[in-house]
Amino acid sequence: MNAVPRLGGEGIELQRLVADTPTRSAGALTVIQLAAEAGVKRWVLTHKHPDLRKEFEEARESVNGIPAAFQTLQAKVDDLEAAHKRLRQHNTELTERNEIYAQVIHALTTELAHLGRAQTLPPNVRRLPTDTTASPRT
Repeated sequence: MNAVPRLGGEGIELQRLVADTPTRSAGALTVIQLAAEAGVKRWVLTHKHPDLRKEFEEARESVNGIPAAFQTLQAKVDDLEAAHKRLRQHNTELTERNEIYAQVIHALTTELAHLGRAQTLPPNVRRLPTDTTASPRT
């Protein structure tokens, strides 16, 4: 009779898959690969031993479905996603600040244009020379 995957028994196929040390399969954390690792057909595992399938699925969830070989890469991905989120938030803050600066510049430009049209200037404002034909100082 075909060997059935068992935890702690003579068949430790489930433990090998979870530990990312398969001997007869590709090592993916799937029921098909568990059956291949145990040397049985998938239907034997899913129909005759649903308790083992459920146990495997629980073990797979406990390692987040990521084989050990890829956990360092997943950690890097998580770090990069967090950095990306921080950068997007910073970009949003800078965009908002830039919009405020644009509004202030527009308001000051409008006020300056209004003052330029006024014949009499307030006592605290001096008119700068506007002669652009004067030669620069040497």
